[in-house]
Amino acid sequence: MTETGHRSGFVGIIGPPNVGKSTLLNRLLDQKIAITSDKPQTTRHRILGVLTEPEAQIIFFDTPGLHQGPGLLNRHMTARALSVLPDVDLVLFMVEPGRLEEEVRLATETLREQERTVILVINKIDRIQKEKLLPLMDRFSRELPLAAIVPISALTGENLGGLLEAIKALLPVGPQYYPPDTVTDQPERFIAAEMIREQVFRLTGQEIPYSTAVTVEAFKEDRPDLIRIQAVIHVERPSQKGIIIGRQGQKIKQIGTAARKEIERLTGTNVFLELFVRVQKNWSKDPKALRRFGYEQE
Repeated sequence: MTETGHRSGFVGIIGPPNVGKSTLLNRLLDQKIAITSDKPQTTRHRILGVLTEPEAQIIFFDTPGLHQGPGLLNRHMTARALSVLPDVDLVLFMVEPGRLEEEVRLATETLREQERTVILVINKIDRIQKEKLLPLMDRFSRELPLAAIVPISALTGENLGGLLEAIKALLPVGPQYYPPDTVTDQPERFIAAEMIREQVFRLTGQEIPYSTAVTVEAFKEDRPDLIRIQAVIHVERPSQKGIIIGRQGQKIKQIGTAARKEIERLTGTNVFLELFVRVQKNWSKDPKALRRFGYEQE
């Protein structure tokens, strides 16, 4: 039964690439389920995160950044972001001061077409002078019907309490959709693959991350204190394989060590991680490869 006054609902986090959507989700949940990096378009999937409090349950969807990049993979990412809009009760439209105008315009036009309640979330306020917020707030108030405007810093946690109060005030009365201890519906196998891909983003140059995909070939819990994982980093060209492996295997060892530590934090147990690198020529342009790597076309 629905508790009197208990609120629940689905909230989509939408915005241009690299504005801090995944950082916000991780901070709100106080647990890392979405990967982050300083490179745009890190998120490729729709990630569900569940925040349960005594008076409310909020189901968040973290989404890829809205952009107009060329190629099948970029079109898939934008389609994934837009696919949440029919399913949510509330949209967090996340921006930051100084974004590229084209990226902001695309996100604004997309939301203007949707009949959804929108909270404007202005991120990274720890980096700017507060008086610069007013022109930004005024601009979006004129361009979009907004239910609220909430400046925050996802990195430092500034005003996240205010954001949660604004969200809960706009959600409908409803039940808990997930058990209270649920944080995400993604399996550990998926999150492990994402954490490996995160380290590729963090530890390689600009070109390489966008040409890589990660698949987990084996995820074995043979003992209570150990998980054995075999994963493949797929690249598009032999030269990229050499960069991922690095001189005397140092780069892939660095990627593996960093990823293993993240996976151990997630699972709370020891992890033995084996990484391999395979060349899948032009996989990001191949519909069959995209489906095999989990990027089904919408």
